[in-house]
Amino acid sequence: MLSRVAALLLLVFAVSSTRGQEVFDDSLAKPSPKGPAHVDSAWLDLRQIPAASSKPQASPEWVEAISIVAVEKTPGVPEETVFRIRLTRPNADAQVLFFRLFFDDTAEQHPRLTAWDESGTVVMQSGPLGAGIGLPTSESVIVPMLGTSTIDVEVPGDGKTVRGAYLDWMATAEVLHPLSAEHRDLIPEPFTAMAPLHPATQDTERFGTVTASLADETIPIGASVSQGAAFQFGLESQPLVALITFEVASPNITSPPEIFVNGESLGPVSVTFPDLADPAYRGQTASLLRGMRFQYTGWLRAQKLVPANSLKVGSNDVLIIGGAGTAASAIRATQIQLKYLWDKTDYQLQTDR
Repeated sequence: MLSRVAALLLLVFAVSSTRGQEVFDDSLAKPSPKGPAHVDSAWLDLRQIPAASSKPQASPEWVEAISIVAVEKTPGVPEETVFRIRLTRPNADAQVLFFRLFFDDTAEQHPRLTAWDESGTVVMQSGPLGAGIGLPTSESVIVPMLGTSTIDVEVPGDGKTVRGAYLDWMATAEVLHPLSAEHRDLIPEPFTAMAPLHPATQDTERFGTVTASLADETIPIGASVSQGAAFQFGLESQPLVALITFEVASPNITSPPEIFVNGESLGPVSVTFPDLADPAYRGQTASLLRGMRFQYTGWLRAQKLVPANSLKVGSNDVLIIGGAGTAASAIRATQIQLKYLWDKTDYQLQTDR
């Protein structure tokens, strides 16, 4: 899943538009006080459901209110919607908030997060979230909460591309990591231990294994060959085995992408799934009695082992397509690892008896 750490900006923004009058207040159902408050996480449904058919949200006491702010329309300026979330720190140790936003990633409607203090001064502002891939997704921002009382989600348009937000308080801990390993993001996402995959900037070799990038950029894919992502690379010698790794956006969890190597189908990839409690799972059904299919609205790590006999010396072709029934998806950070015989390779020679 993609994690963004927003830099602190000591900027004061004009508040005439984004700090306007609140025209819609989503009342939050509060549990009755029973001793010291527990620091629970929060799921906030930001879908604009008509009030007559919606129920009050249950939330921890540190979430005070959610509202949609009226933004004064200016001629020549695109319409904008602001979701305002008023928060209070549950205790002195709660200093950093994990904010994960769920939205439809359309090219002209990138949401932003802005954190304010009580005086109307900007404490932090994120950059535009999303890559414009046209798929439901989620992205995360780390928000400093010392002095912050309000977080605004600002999005161009009517705001209907925003679906919800998951909030959790972060704690600090000392983390050890090997000096010889590549840098990895050490800020864990809730529900999963997988850090975002970083594409290899250049070919590397370690312990007889060559790692090479096939493509850094985000590439849309569909379920047909004509909608697949095609790659080509050359080999000077045949490896013992190869591993293709990439991240896939919004896959159908029961129908992951498939890989073809030199025209041969190797079948579906293996995907590392987060905990099923992750709000990024989105159901799709025509009738609950007929079951429900789930799409993961975010990025997942995908891998496929390639047998040695599927590769050849010279030019090799790889094609990645979406799984059956996948209308649209995308992949990014596609790379391949090639394992060769190393002078210290650990192996056993087994002879027929």
